[in-house]
Amino acid sequence: MGATIHDEAGVTPSLPDVVGFAPTPDPGAIDDGGPLVALGRHPGFLLFWGADAISQIGSQISALALPLIAVTMLQSSPFEVGLLAALGWTPFVVVGLFAGVWVDRLRRRPVMIAADLCRSVALAIVPVAALLGALRIETLYVAALITGTLTVFFDVAYVSYLPTLIDRRQLVEGNSRIEATASAAQIIGPGLGGVLVRLIGGPLATLVDAVSFLASAALLWSIEKPEPVPSAVARPDLRREIGEGFAMLRASRVLQALALSAATVSFAGFLFLSVYILFMSRDLGLDAGAIGLVLATGGLGALAGTLAAAPARARFGIGPTIVGALCLFGLTGLLAPLAVFFPRHALPMVVAAEFLQWMMIVIHDINAVSLRQAIVPDRLAGRVTVSVRLLSWGMRPLGSFLGGVLGGTIGLAGTLVVGEFGMLLAFVWLLFSPIRSLRSPEPLSDPAAPESAPTLTHVR
Repeated sequence: MGATIHDEAGVTPSLPDVVGFAPTPDPGAIDDGGPLVALGRHPGFLLFWGADAISQIGSQISALALPLIAVTMLQSSPFEVGLLAALGWTPFVVVGLFAGVWVDRLRRRPVMIAADLCRSVALAIVPVAALLGALRIETLYVAALITGTLTVFFDVAYVSYLPTLIDRRQLVEGNSRIEATASAAQIIGPGLGGVLVRLIGGPLATLVDAVSFLASAALLWSIEKPEPVPSAVARPDLRREIGEGFAMLRASRVLQALALSAATVSFAGFLFLSVYILFMSRDLGLDAGAIGLVLATGGLGALAGTLAAAPARARFGIGPTIVGALCLFGLTGLLAPLAVFFPRHALPMVVAAEFLQWMMIVIHDINAVSLRQAIVPDRLAGRVTVSVRLLSWGMRPLGSFLGGVLGGTIGLAGTLVVGEFGMLLAFVWLLFSPIRSLRSPEPLSDPAAPESAPTLTHVR
């Protein structure tokens, strides 16, 4: 028997009819039909989770330390500091597609270990240059560019590796735990980074991140579960292999909706963020401490989202959870621009918006990524991940540019409203797709069917 979807009328069309593509047999995929090992007792996942936790906190430290080094030690101009930030994002657009192809040709765990080791070396350049008295802004540029490039490979490999490490029925729980770590790092990391920069200086704080990558690599090295061997490519063709990732997006209505909604959120979200801090400072009159409180609240909201993602999916189903969370993400954000009309309550309104938006987007992201991981064949996981990210993250500079233009023409509050309505409309892509009625991706019960393509069960 092939994979099926049970619709509300009791008809059972095949998986390709609803998802939009016909999965091919994937010899590297794992068998999800056996008994589950609780993630809290899963040795491989615990090592993987620990590695991610250490590197997440370390990355938050260097994300603060590098610009502070540029500003306080090198007296860099605003343009130089902005270029430093841009260089960290550039590799995601420039090398992302190539990373997807190479990751799909290789075992993912060695890729992550190599990326960790090389990122450690790249960041160690900064304290070594400072010790030798040769630290320049160009040094930071090189460190940011190399680290960003290696992070692309690590992130693509990480998303593709998790479904081979744990049972696909546990993807929501596994992604929730990992996202909880990222949320905690978002709360702890900047504060810890600030203390380290104050106590030991920016270069040595960067060295702490370099050591964290070594610890992450050691934990990943300790994972004993064998990883499936990728399918051999008889005649490698870079253009064809890149095209396969986009071809799957074009063929699958589910993947299309996930990608287009993510791109809309990125465009509208960065339009919003381009003037958000300026709006809180000028229009709402919040000081630096209050703005810091607002931003820190986002980390708490993200942490709450990680705790609510799995229960929401269990209660409402994965499809309604993805659609509903993204809709609420847009609606709750309207509290921020509305705060300009209630100056006495401005701070609690933007704090509430920050908390609720982060909570909703994390609930959405955990379930959306889990759904994509469940339906994409393992041999194409890296390329599909990169294709989605290229479409999504490519919208970020465009949104930021338009936000700056609108901020100078229709005002800061008006720009936030435009951004919020854009984020709200993102859920429409999901609403008019098969996702809205998906109950859960279930593992295949037929061993002869493709193991990489689980059944998608509709809400009854």
